[in-house]
Amino acid sequence: MPGNDPAPFPRGCAHDPPCPGPDAEDRSAAVGVSRDNITGWALLCNGVIHFDDGGDLHPSGLAIAPARQSAA
Repeated sequence: MPGNDPAPFPRGCAHDPPCPGPDAEDRSAAVGVSRDNITGWALLCNGVIHFDDGGDLHPSGLAIAPARQSAA
């Protein structure tokens, strides 16, 4: 519909304190708003999709690989 362009995500966090933004180092600490336990992902308040393996998908489409842990 004309004039009904979707607002860019995120629309603003109403949490107190506010969730970290999608560019913040601790972006995965944002509140989850939706989750799929079968496929292992969660949509966070800041628009980031966080995967159970530690990877993230930024709202801009940027894929952020999971942090690698060194073998001890």
